[in-house]
Amino acid sequence: MTADRHGHLMSDTGPEALAPYEQALDDLLFFRPRVAESAQSVLAAAPRSVMGQTLAAYLGVLGTEEKDAAAARDSFTRFRSGLDTAGVTPRERMHLAAATAWLDGDLHGAGRILGDLTIAYPRDALALFAGHQHDFLTGDAARLRDRVGGALDAWDEDDPHHGPLLGMYAFGLEESGHYERAEEVGLAALERHPGDVWGIHGVVHTYEMRGRFTDGIRFLDARTDDWSQGSLLTVHNWWHYALFTLEAGDTARVLEIYDSALHHDGSAGVAMELLDAAALLWRLHLAEVEQSARWARLADAWESRRDGPHYAFNDAHAVMAYVGAGRIAQAQRLVQDREHWVAAEPGGSNRAMTAEIGLPVCRALIAYGQHDYGRATDLLLPVRHRLHQFGGSHAQRDAIQRTLVEAALRARRTELARTLLSERIQLRPVCPYNWSAKARLEEQLGDPARAAAARERVAVQEAAT
Repeated sequence: MTADRHGHLMSDTGPEALAPYEQALDDLLFFRPRVAESAQSVLAAAPRSVMGQTLAAYLGVLGTEEKDAAAARDSFTRFRSGLDTAGVTPRERMHLAAATAWLDGDLHGAGRILGDLTIAYPRDALALFAGHQHDFLTGDAARLRDRVGGALDAWDEDDPHHGPLLGMYAFGLEESGHYERAEEVGLAALERHPGDVWGIHGVVHTYEMRGRFTDGIRFLDARTDDWSQGSLLTVHNWWHYALFTLEAGDTARVLEIYDSALHHDGSAGVAMELLDAAALLWRLHLAEVEQSARWARLADAWESRRDGPHYAFNDAHAVMAYVGAGRIAQAQRLVQDREHWVAAEPGGSNRAMTAEIGLPVCRALIAYGQHDYGRATDLLLPVRHRLHQFGGSHAQRDAIQRTLVEAALRARRTELARTLLSERIQLRPVCPYNWSAKARLEEQLGDPARAAAARERVAVQEAAT
């Protein structure tokens, strides 16, 4: 029986499929667009390869694309129906169970199986990658950190895949609040592989969370050739660049990045990229920067997808686009569709994510678009400490947290706004947005001196970016 480079036996995978499998795994860890083609090469060489079929199944769910997941489910079901499990290894059985659970909508069950798999086989890079992405999609910061951290002791530092594991670990550390350690680990990953875009992504997150916007821009500028094109993470890293630029107050540059990198005529229209575009425009919407033409094009792109209830985090960003484009009725139709689905669907992880977090957020975004700021506040306040349960990162979810701040200000809920802004400023004292909102609050409270002091903070921080 063939074994992979880490000694794991692979059933029904001959020598002719081993090199394509290793290439596909390498492409996956480094977010290369050709990973789908590489995975198909494995199956072309060994159609009954359990690990080849499992890899293809994971690719079907990792992008949060409903159509891809449905196609992967059909293909994997056909494979499993003809599978003789007698020759399947225990590790492969666990992969089969994890992939099946995920394809059936049991994200959390898949995550638990992948966790058990990693304990038993800590050098299984596919299990680590799939588990890490699962933790991101479900917003589980502790597992995002510890799933990889718990396996690293089993890896030799000179292993070619040790570097991308460090990049993954850096992101888990950052999402758990260990910013300095995350930066250190992320930079160590990049010493091994400068083109590790997930490692770059992890370091960039540490700068965002600490308000080190100038450092973030300099870091990305110094590594432009390593991240700015040709990867599955290109658009997302450009989104991070735009966030840094937005904090500097350079709206013209933000829109230049949006038009050239985030959403344009040549954009792929995949959910992961559309949600970055929506999240950036929504921040401008909160600042009352009118972008009607861009919103219209983005709303068209979301509508053309005709998404069903698949991933609540995507739904919230589709609603942002519809509200931003002034298509309130369309946003309401999406909410009504999800309400009917939640009532009819007996189970599945996305059902809970939608019912408990997704729908309240979507309703709040609609209320905000209708200038019903009190209702938007009332809808977001109960879920603000639970937003992680429907996925994404702290940086991504901040668009929703800012919506609560803005709604509270506009509803003149001054005591709540003061509390929210105090929380934000204590966590990130270097953040022009926080101080700008603080200035507006002080104006409402009739304290021009404190408002002026907050504006001075904005000016100083923008000048330093």
